[in-house]
Amino acid sequence: MNMTPKWWHDAVVYQIYPRSFCDSNNDGMGDLQGIISKLDYLKSLGVNVLWLSPVYKSPMDDNGYDISDYQDIAPEFGTMEDMDKLLAEAKKRDIRIIMDLVVNHTSDEHPWFVEARKSKDNPYRDYYVWRQPAEDGGVPDEMGSVFGGSGWEFDEQTGEYFLHIFSKRQPDLNWENPKVQEEVHKMMNWWIDKGIGGFRLDVIDLIGKEIDKKITGNGPRLHPLIQQMNRATFGDKDLLTVGETWDATPEIAKLYSDPAREEFSMVFQFEHISLTWKHGDKWQPIPLDLPTFKKVLTKWQVELADEGWNSLFWNNHDLPRVVSKYGCDGQYRVESAKMLATTLHMMKGTPYIYQGEEIGMTNVAFDSIDEYRDIETLNFYKERTENGVAPETMLAAVHENSRDNGRTPMQWNDSTNGGFSSVAPWIKVNPNYPEVNVSAALDDQNSVFYHYQKLIELRKSMPVIVYGEFEPVFEEHEKVFGYVRSDAQQRLFVLNNFTSDAITLDLPDHLQAEQVECVIANYEYPQALPASISLKPYESFAVLLPESR
Repeated sequence: MNMTPKWWHDAVVYQIYPRSFCDSNNDGMGDLQGIISKLDYLKSLGVNVLWLSPVYKSPMDDNGYDISDYQDIAPEFGTMEDMDKLLAEAKKRDIRIIMDLVVNHTSDEHPWFVEARKSKDNPYRDYYVWRQPAEDGGVPDEMGSVFGGSGWEFDEQTGEYFLHIFSKRQPDLNWENPKVQEEVHKMMNWWIDKGIGGFRLDVIDLIGKEIDKKITGNGPRLHPLIQQMNRATFGDKDLLTVGETWDATPEIAKLYSDPAREEFSMVFQFEHISLTWKHGDKWQPIPLDLPTFKKVLTKWQVELADEGWNSLFWNNHDLPRVVSKYGCDGQYRVESAKMLATTLHMMKGTPYIYQGEEIGMTNVAFDSIDEYRDIETLNFYKERTENGVAPETMLAAVHENSRDNGRTPMQWNDSTNGGFSSVAPWIKVNPNYPEVNVSAALDDQNSVFYHYQKLIELRKSMPVIVYGEFEPVFEEHEKVFGYVRSDAQQRLFVLNNFTSDAITLDLPDHLQAEQVECVIANYEYPQALPASISLKPYESFAVLLPESR
């Protein structure tokens, strides 16, 4: 191992989407006091970092990713006193809080933008990106919005267009303005002084954009801006920083996460996620091709082995539930959820668990588009159906890939609304909450929850999982994902059946053993590895091989 150990190397992060986690005051929306009430549950799971999706003051056009005040809390979530209490109570349990920070854009209600649109010579005008209309009076160029339509919005008051890569209520900040940089750094230091454990930086690869050259992600100014941020804020502190970088390759990820470059701890890359999107379009879902999927994950494991660091995740607030996406959310929900957990948590990197993943929560299939709340889902449904896509086709794509799959309320028990709230929540609860909930999971020693708890314990007690080398096996096999993790002391063989089929597998000589120590499995623990083994549907295990090869 060539790298200096960091506290976050063996940490496990749990992502909370606050509006859907726990509603303490029964207004239909989750809040900070609700999170505080569940800290003992999270401690028992074993996680030691909580990443909160944004809780800042916001008009909630994009569920809080449109911030109107970086140094205040949205009233629906509570107060700054609640935030301070959450930090204090988490610290008592050795849990750190990571803040989700959005600095590519603000809300159009942020005081900077309110001032900026008053006049072209306002001191805050250059905090944002403005352009004159095109010669025909229309949009300046063809820059599109991630949420559909043009990325330019006309401002009547000043007769110019402002840029919004996302919603028109999320104007992009002008990172070429040193005052913007100073303001953001000052705000970040304010949060660091409060005692947070770090930042998850939303769409951070967009801050180096060059509009006139049509460059959005990974612009030439990106890394100098991040290095400047590092020096001005978290660089000399022992914090976890993770950047959301949709277009990152392993080479780009090394630029972000090689400690010598002084940027971030790690990034989120999405190459494995987009493999089930036809031509990169999430609204045209296609089946998972396992050999390609394995190649991508192996590439990231191997390429970042000695430089940089990997984040490990299956789902988040923007993605569908993993057991529905890559597993089986019906007959083999428990088995496949455990298999997917083992696959991910035995790899090298920092694992991220999204709320409800640890109990095997599934996608939701609402009957009508009217039951969805996500701005991206609603915009694309309207756009595609108006352009000829059949409503039932589009609804099927929504069922598979809508961001609302991960945003239905956390299922705590089998009472009304899954124990999330005593009143109707902001979005409906998944109807399967009577069977799939925390209370039922805690009562069942064979539940998905205890499997995750065991995986977290293993990571904290076995250095081979944290730092060991990664060697793929059965690379071309269409049904299993296998690999070996090894260091000077141990060899750990991990084998996962990604299908509902029973499989017979011939093991190569170096993986055969008359006796093995199994550390985790979702069926019986194997005692030996003969030349030929049989795997049950979604069977998964990790075994320590004898030291002699």
